[in-house]
Amino acid sequence: MTPKIKAIVFDFGGVLIGWDPRQLYSRYFPEQPQAMEDFLAEVSFMEWNAQQDKGRPFAEAVALLSKEFPHRAHLISAYHEHWEESLTGIIEGTVELLRALKEKGYPLYGLSNWAEETFSIVRHKFEFLNLFDEIILSGEVKLIKPDPEIYELCLQKIGKPADQCLFIDDSETNIIAAQKLGFDTVQFNSPEHLKAELEIRQLL
Repeated sequence: MTPKIKAIVFDFGGVLIGWDPRQLYSRYFPEQPQAMEDFLAEVSFMEWNAQQDKGRPFAEAVALLSKEFPHRAHLISAYHEHWEESLTGIIEGTVELLRALKEKGYPLYGLSNWAEETFSIVRHKFEFLNLFDEIILSGEVKLIKPDPEIYELCLQKIGKPADQCLFIDDSETNIIAAQKLGFDTVQFNSPEHLKAELEIRQLL
């Protein structure tokens, strides 16, 4: 291993597993992409969903938003009922890199904004998740990126300083927060780009 990086931290959604609520909602808005976008914007979908990532129960979340937007209640409930349809599949190239890093002997950690309820549905469907030494899930710890506290919790679990940890995430906001704490970072945009960054650091 290189003298600098001693542990590698992966985000999940958008890095290892594709996620897009539009895949689920496209069947409710056939050939109506703008109408779908209007719905997502109207109910502030991403902000609403982030509260589940932080630990809010889905039943409570659906009830609250449906009360605020009763004419959209069936669509709001649909996300809870058919959540798995929002997963777009494994990002195979990243999983291959994860396996290669594991074979090299690097400690691997997951740090993901993900609701505990929905993660439990797929936890055992993705075998590669077993490669992680530990997974810090926002829904379990009730903290969410980019809150510095969840990064600090991750560092406590790793037991190493931030400058010895590489953090990989597709969100620029999350990357900036990690950089402020001293992490080495890679903003993910493709497996090919990530591989190049890992090779620059002599991790592969």
